[in-house]
Amino acid sequence: MTDHPIRLLLADDHPVVRAGLRAVLETEPGLTVVAEAATAEDAVARAAQGDIDVVLMDLQFGKGMGGAEATAQITARPGAPRVLIVTTYDSDADTLPAIEAGATGYLLKDAPPEDLASAVRTAFIGRTTLAPAVADRLMNRLRTPATSLTQRETEVLSLVAEGLSNQTIGQQLHLTEGTVKSHLARIYAKLGTDSRTAAVATATDLGLIRR
Repeated sequence: MTDHPIRLLLADDHPVVRAGLRAVLETEPGLTVVAEAATAEDAVARAAQGDIDVVLMDLQFGKGMGGAEATAQITARPGAPRVLIVTTYDSDADTLPAIEAGATGYLLKDAPPEDLASAVRTAFIGRTTLAPAVADRLMNRLRTPATSLTQRETEVLSLVAEGLSNQTIGQQLHLTEGTVKSHLARIYAKLGTDSRTAAVATATDLGLIRR
C-alpha cells in the first residue's frame, strides 16, 4: 500500500481528545502521528507542508475558523492530504458542509478504536467512511428530498433556534428581512409546520439542526 507509515495530523482544540486519538492510533501498525494542531488555522498551515497523508479534523474550534472551512482550504490544494472528520456532531447542519468541503470521511468521537484506524486507512486510499448515523441520514435525504433543507435554510433555522429575530438573522447572513421570511416559509412547507417553535422542534427531531 505504501512504503512508509500513513502520516497523521490531529486537529482538535482539546488536548485530552488529541491525546486520546494519539494513544489509539499510535498502537496501530502502519500509522504514525507526526503533528497536532489546536486551531483550524494551524491545521491548514501544517497540512500544507507536504508530509501529512490524512488529517483527523474536528468541526468546532471555538473562535476562529471552523473545521469545514479548514477542510475546504486543505483539500483545495494540489496533492492535498485526505481529511477525515472526527467530531461529536452528526446533524445535517454539521455533516453536509464538511462533506461538501471535501472531507473523505466522517466519524463520531464515540466510534470504536478499530473503526477509527480502519477509517484512516480507508481515507488514505481515497475511499469514504461514514458514521452509521450520518450514512442513514444522507440516505434519508436522498429518499425524501422534500423534507431536506438547503444549507442556507439550515443556517436560517439554526439561528431561529438560538432565538434570533428575522432582522438579526438577516444581518448575520447578509440577507434582507424579506428573504429570511421567504426561507422560513419554505422551511415551514417542507417540515409541515406553521410556527418557528414547531419548525425548530421538528428539524431537531429529524437531525437537520443541532440539538
